[in-house]
Amino acid sequence: MIIEREINLQATAHRADISSARRWTARVLGGIAILFMLFDGLGKLVGPAPVVEATRELGFAEHHLAIMGILSLLATLLYIVPRTAFLGALLLTGYLGGAVAAQVRIDAPLFSNALFPVYVAVIVWGALWLRDERLRRLLTGGA
Repeated sequence: MIIEREINLQATAHRADISSARRWTARVLGGIAILFMLFDGLGKLVGPAPVVEATRELGFAEHHLAIMGILSLLATLLYIVPRTAFLGALLLTGYLGGAVAAQVRIDAPLFSNALFPVYVAVIVWGALWLRDERLRRLLTGGA
């Protein structure tokens, strides 16, 4: 009970240290990444013709769509929940890394196609960095 209260107090203190501008920037960036990943995951589950065709062009079979869609949505849902956002960001990074590999494998244009998943990953981590003091301390060496 005392430990739980201390954790809640620390979480409140972390939220209080964030400026309004930083909080809203994190929300907007995170929202963009979340909407994109939800669109991606749901698109793979629904499987409209353009998604199926693009997936085949990347060298995947149609039955891979459901697996990729579920993994995308699972990682995104973990990212949405503040308590599991770090794990979600890690899983999204892995998922997006696979997307980069698939694009590179077919010699897709570098800046428009192959690196697009990297841009999304940067947005995911940027939003998390802006809103999570613990992550900022971890990345800056505790300063």
